Amino acid sequence: MAELVYPPVIGFARTMFQVQGLRFDIAGTEHVPREGGAVLVSNHISYLDFVFAGLAARPAKRLVRFMAKESVFRHKVSGPLMRAMKHIPVDRAQGVHAYDNALRALRAGEVVGVFPEATISRSFTLKAFKSGAARLAQEAGVPLLPMALWGTQRMWTKGHPRRLGRHRFPVTLRVGAPLAPEPQEQVESLTDRLRCRVQELLEAAQNAYPVRPSGERDTWWLPAHLGGTAPTPQEAAALDA
Repeated sequence: MAELVYPPVIGFARTMFQVQGLRFDIAGTEHVPREGGAVLVSNHISYLDFVFAGLAARPAKRLVRFMAKESVFRHKVSGPLMRAMKHIPVDRAQGVHAYDNALRALRAGEVVGVFPEATISRSFTLKAFKSGAARLAQEAGVPLLPMALWGTQRMWTKGHPRRLGRHRFPVTLRVGAPLAPEPQEQVESLTDRLRCRVQELLEAAQNAYPVRPSGERDTWWLPAHLGGTAPTPQEAAALDA
C-alpha cells in the first residue's frame, strides 16, 4: 500500500529543521538493514525523539513505526497523523494489544521503534530498560538496532519550556551494529546487553557533541555526572514518582 502521509510529514520535518538551523551529526546509519524487520531502540530525553530517531533509517529508505503512548493517538492533530503513518499505540493498561501489533509489523518486514525507558529521562542518563524490545526481537526473529540521541533535550523536554525557534542546536545521533538474540538467551540477558550498547552509544554521542554549556544558567541540559545541573537519577525518580 502506498505511503501517502509519512513521506510528506518527513519532508515537512526536514523543512522545519532547516528553518531552525539544526546541525546534525549522524553516524552508523549503514547498520540499518535495507529490508526485513528490525527493532530500533533509542534512549529517550525529549518529546521530539521519535522524529529524530526516524532520521537514522532514512539513508536505508526505511520508515519506522514507533510505539507511542495511546494518548498521542487521541489528540485531534497528532492522532490522525500517527494513525496514517502506521505508528503503534500503547495503552499501558492493555499492553498485549500493542505487543501483538508490533510483532505483526516486524514479521511483515517493518522497522519498529521502541523507547525501552518508557518515559523521558529527566536526568538525561539511561533509566532501566523494559524487556519488551528484547522480547519482540526474540519472538519475531529480527535484530535489535541500538541507537542514541543527544541534544534533543535542549529543544523540548520534561520540566522545561519549548525552544523551537531558530536556535541552531546541534543534534547528535549514533547507530550501533545490530544485536542478534543468541539461541536460548534469556530476555533479561538480552535486555542487559542492549542497554549496555545504548549506554556506549550515548557516551559516544555526548563526547562528540560540539557544544558545552556557555554559563551557569545553561547547564540544565547536562547530566549531573558531567558537571551539569540536571537532576541526578535518584532525584529524577523522585520527581517521576
